Amino acid sequence: MNILFMSLLAVAAASIYAPDFYPHPSMIIAFCLTASLVYYFLISKPNKIYLVDFACYKPSISCLCTKEMLLDRAKHVGFLSEENVKLVTKIIDRSGLGPLTYVPEGLLEIPPKLTLDEARKETDTVLFGAVDELLEKTGVEAKDIGILVVNCCLFNPTPSLSDTIVNHYKLRGNILTYNLSGMGCSAGVLAVDFAKQLLQAHPNSYALVLSTENEISSMYWGNNPSMLLVNCLFRMGGSAALLSSHPSDCYRSKYQLIHTLRTHVGADDNSYKCVFQEEDADQKIGVSLSKDLMNVARDALKVHITSLGPVVLPISEKLKFLANLVERKLFKTKMEAYMPNFKLAFKHFCIHTGGRAVLDRMQKSLELDDWHMEPSRMTLYRFGNTSSSSVWYELAYCEAKGRIKKGDRIWQMAFGSGFKCNTAVWLALNTIEPASRKSPWRDEIDDFPIKVDQPMQSNK
Repeated sequence: MNILFMSLLAVAAASIYAPDFYPHPSMIIAFCLTASLVYYFLISKPNKIYLVDFACYKPSISCLCTKEMLLDRAKHVGFLSEENVKLVTKIIDRSGLGPLTYVPEGLLEIPPKLTLDEARKETDTVLFGAVDELLEKTGVEAKDIGILVVNCCLFNPTPSLSDTIVNHYKLRGNILTYNLSGMGCSAGVLAVDFAKQLLQAHPNSYALVLSTENEISSMYWGNNPSMLLVNCLFRMGGSAALLSSHPSDCYRSKYQLIHTLRTHVGADDNSYKCVFQEEDADQKIGVSLSKDLMNVARDALKVHITSLGPVVLPISEKLKFLANLVERKLFKTKMEAYMPNFKLAFKHFCIHTGGRAVLDRMQKSLELDDWHMEPSRMTLYRFGNTSSSSVWYELAYCEAKGRIKKGDRIWQMAFGSGFKCNTAVWLALNTIEPASRKSPWRDEIDDFPIKVDQPMQSNK
């Protein structure tokens, strides 16, 4: 409406200053249409968002932890009952994690160091390590970053983690900083969506997105079986991603952000409570995982892909989905809902490493091949569940394997407490050469893939 008004005003002004000018109605319509098109293409069209590069932190060898070490430390601390020692051993054996993962040095001490200072040390080590590598890769100076988004679910000290980054890197005084907490494993993808919206509102800017979880503060020291799974699956890790709304960065960026989607099913009580932080009978705090978790994830995925499908799928799959929907809803035909073939929309899949059971369910639901699930399963095997940063370790795996070719589309998808399912769709702007970039996989990528039950031979 504003453009239409301004166009008519321009025509009126021309009539005032040029009395002999009598515009034909068709001329007015053409002028308004041209002005509207110019406005759409040059002003109102959203800025393109680019992923310049990203980095995943690989802890030092002093943080390496075997399954045997983990069980040994648990027995020495003595908080587990004999029955739960057996349960934890069983969970770890079936978890999909390999023999070598990473935990903070404080947890390897006997007794473990569980202080606030030790928790800060863990997070500082991870985030500083990831950011240092990212700045080195991109050549961007810290003072050029205008937006900072940090997410960590359970560790939220004061000053905040975003404040810590501002202080350490001496970021500029007018930077927009945001600290996301309590949003679970899907927060890494959610943070990308948030940064995208901020970048579209602030053209020609850089956004730094950091994702991590704190192991020391999230460990559970009780005997409630539903809370012990977190101890068995979660490991040390974090990521840093640099997003840009500078048009010139299209020439040097790795990826363009094509689409983001967020689905929240927390209005349902079972979904809201399926991942829940609370006290056990002995007033020890932990995160409980309900038996409904797999069903909640399955139902959330169905809702999510119903919105995602029409945006990313080819027309042939859209028609199949529509025909199936009409058969089931209009003609009441008893038939299963059609699962679109997302392999026609995406070349690579980075599905959050929630655990072997979660990956099994996602592979079955989406009808994916082992090749498509390999980045997720190998990330779970080598690094464990690193929470919101896991999708970045998976993308790094695809790059290290030399799989990313120019024009490929990548689907990052993660689930999180609340309950949420979030997606980011990326377009590869260039073919990524495996040896050209630093990577958490760089020293051992040739060891993969391996069978999940096969012990790793390399100790790198």
